Amino acid sequence: MNTDLIAVGGFVVLFVLMLLRVPVGMAMGLVGVSGYALIAGGGPALKLIGQTSMRTVTDYTFGVIPMFMLMGAFVSVSGVSRELFRAANALIGHLRGGLGMATVLACGGFAAICGSSVATAATFSTVAYPEMRRYGYPQSFSTGVIAAGGTLGAMLPPSTVLAVYAVITQQDIGKLFMAGVLPGLLAMGMYVLTIVAIVALAPKLLPAGEKKPWSERLAAMKDVWPSLVLFIFVIGGLYGGVFTPTEAGGVGAGGAFLLGVIRRKLDRAGIRQALLQATRTAAAVFTVLIGALLFGYFLTITQTPQKLTEFLTGLGIGRYGVLALIMVMYLLLGCLMDAMAMIILTVPIIFPVIMQLGFDPIWFGVIIVMTVELGLIHPPVGMNVFVIKSVVQEVSFTTIFKGVIPFVLTDILRLIILIAFPAIALWLPGRM
Repeated sequence: MNTDLIAVGGFVVLFVLMLLRVPVGMAMGLVGVSGYALIAGGGPALKLIGQTSMRTVTDYTFGVIPMFMLMGAFVSVSGVSRELFRAANALIGHLRGGLGMATVLACGGFAAICGSSVATAATFSTVAYPEMRRYGYPQSFSTGVIAAGGTLGAMLPPSTVLAVYAVITQQDIGKLFMAGVLPGLLAMGMYVLTIVAIVALAPKLLPAGEKKPWSERLAAMKDVWPSLVLFIFVIGGLYGGVFTPTEAGGVGAGGAFLLGVIRRKLDRAGIRQALLQATRTAAAVFTVLIGALLFGYFLTITQTPQKLTEFLTGLGIGRYGVLALIMVMYLLLGCLMDAMAMIILTVPIIFPVIMQLGFDPIWFGVIIVMTVELGLIHPPVGMNVFVIKSVVQEVSFTTIFKGVIPFVLTDILRLIILIAFPAIALWLPGRM
């Protein structure tokens, strides 16, 4: 049977299953095994299921994913998000637009410990939105800044999306985490500058908050320093080569647990909640990973990546032209699926093309995650927008999308900067 026809049929069936809301991991696994069986036979396909599943769940390198998820769960249950917002608000909340800036900084701090965009957006919908509305901030801006701030979870280490990209492409997870630091800080800075620009154009739109006395500011900072020290210790140890990524995740999870217990932020119910939350999330991610690997074997046996590479490199539009096409594809896919699904579905196909074109795989990982970030907030899907809407139900989708427009434009500018100056992403990994 023609392998090209089987490959095309596999993609058609996959998208039909996804439209029918079959879980992504199961859909990819089913199509991958079925397609592999059509070409290589049922026996090898069944053997592949067992080998892939066992190898994935027992691989030491993959342990970084549940470890950092557990760290994020302990931090989330411990109420660190409120402490971060309180500290940032105490420092700059008295400025015009200061509550928005405080939200961005707090989202960045929480994302750097949690590693999840959706969790960051959901958390600050309950923490920051009521405070901004109390001071008269428009609904569109309040929800827009939370949606944008939530995307920082996809870039700042320990980003789950970067970890999955590293697993799929067999890149160094530590280097990818380090590659996300400066682009993540750049994102925070540009979001703050976007708010400054909004204030300059419409000074009365974003009122100033209450100016806190220095005693209250110092007290607020005192609450967050343990979490910041934990982050610096984990990421610093990873950067310095003291920990492997998996060890860093274990140290982070253990540290977050001890901080929560010592500070009496974690009780038995909280510990149980964190363990269940991390277990469920990790199980979902590993299910998708196994499905993606099975689908990848199917693509390999049909030689789809090689044929796609030959097609794209033969277009005569240059490597940056091909990169532009790939990024447009990701933006369009962002209208249909969430960030993790995009990465897992497309990277096994696109990555060989990127290698053939001579792009750095670490840099490309950052670029793809940045493009995926745009998918989290641009219409018509915008996963972060849906999450915020589920929490703040009185706000319409139109209102939220209106609020994210300035930040979408900022993200596009940041993407151009990272493409023009790849050293921003590669400087820290190059020094490891």
